[in-house]
Amino acid sequence: MPDGDVAAPLPSILPDPDARIVTLDILRGFALFGMIVVHFHQEFRLSTPDVLRYPGEEWVGTIIWHGLEEKAWGTFAFLFGAGFAVLMRSAERRGRPVVAFYLRRLAALAVIAVALDLLTGFTVLLDYALWGVPLLFIRKWPAPILLIIAVISAGSWAIQPSSLAVYEWATLGREGADQAMASRLPQRMRTPPPEPRTYGEFVGQRFSQLRQRLSHRSILYPDTSFSLFIIGLLAVRRGIFDNPRRHVRVIAVFMAIGLVSWATYLWGLPNLPTAFPTRMVARLMKTGLGIVSEQWLAFTYIGALVLLLAYRPVWTTRLAAFGTAGRMALTNYVVQCVVIFLLQSPFALGLPLRPYYYLLGGIVLFSITVVFSRLWLSRFRYGPLEWAWRVATYLRVPRIRMAP
Repeated sequence: MPDGDVAAPLPSILPDPDARIVTLDILRGFALFGMIVVHFHQEFRLSTPDVLRYPGEEWVGTIIWHGLEEKAWGTFAFLFGAGFAVLMRSAERRGRPVVAFYLRRLAALAVIAVALDLLTGFTVLLDYALWGVPLLFIRKWPAPILLIIAVISAGSWAIQPSSLAVYEWATLGREGADQAMASRLPQRMRTPPPEPRTYGEFVGQRFSQLRQRLSHRSILYPDTSFSLFIIGLLAVRRGIFDNPRRHVRVIAVFMAIGLVSWATYLWGLPNLPTAFPTRMVARLMKTGLGIVSEQWLAFTYIGALVLLLAYRPVWTTRLAAFGTAGRMALTNYVVQCVVIFLLQSPFALGLPLRPYYYLLGGIVLFSITVVFSRLWLSRFRYGPLEWAWRVATYLRVPRIRMAP
């Protein structure tokens, strides 16, 4: 067996609090590539809804949806929680008060998130900035309690409709409950806003939608992202990334949970009997109440990559391109959102793109991202947004250029 293939623990956190975990960077790179492909699918799909489809094109969207879409988001959310835990560990080793500096970090992320939302329509980062706050205050709670919170968070959106559906079923009977649901349906339907004619109107619509979202009570409900934050936090706390080979059983369990949940969501829940319960109860059952979710397949992907790097360290070098992009994940995510918006927006290039080219487009854009990241990191210690984020977090200006 070649020396590079000798099984050995992947380098973990060193005594230096600023040491990076290579595995996390590579995972961030994979998540970034997945999100680029997903954004090609989402944004260009909306640009050509009435175009005649070529044979087999519908399979492109199906494969991306079931194989990548929720899983790339899930991996990003997991890594946010893991990155939070690494940062907390580093700060506590240094004896730094963590609450004030991390709230500044989240506030800076919120500014970036709002700007990205208003200017391009991409919304994910704002949830991270908002739900990073409670994560800060529960970070030291016992693992069993955090796991319970994670499960409740995943199903929180279903608590109110499930309670109402069961109550109406018990008090009104099946037909009465179905009628009650039908009577509420028009109230839930909203007329979509008109298509903006100018970029100014687009930004104005985004501002109105953002204001409505932040003022609605649903903003107080946690979701699967918060669940994944917690799982990522616990993974670092348990030492999963410090020495994965000591935690193979835990990793394997979560990989199995992810695979079984994904398969159950796709092929088990849709076949549940619907003759007995009310329509709302049946509909909620088929969603898995958020607890059985295809998004958990992200655990399978994450675990497989962690074990590959732990038992075959040579892959750390082979996958170095993903790690390079992952070191600048925030900058690269924002840049790819802007690029895809400019490519597909009617206020910019407005390019049409067939589904066959989504993967190719993702590979090309990710390759450009890797080249840009390598060139930048050959001269600078941090990505541009990562550097600005550190300035806002620590209230000092760190040296950005590499030492000569």
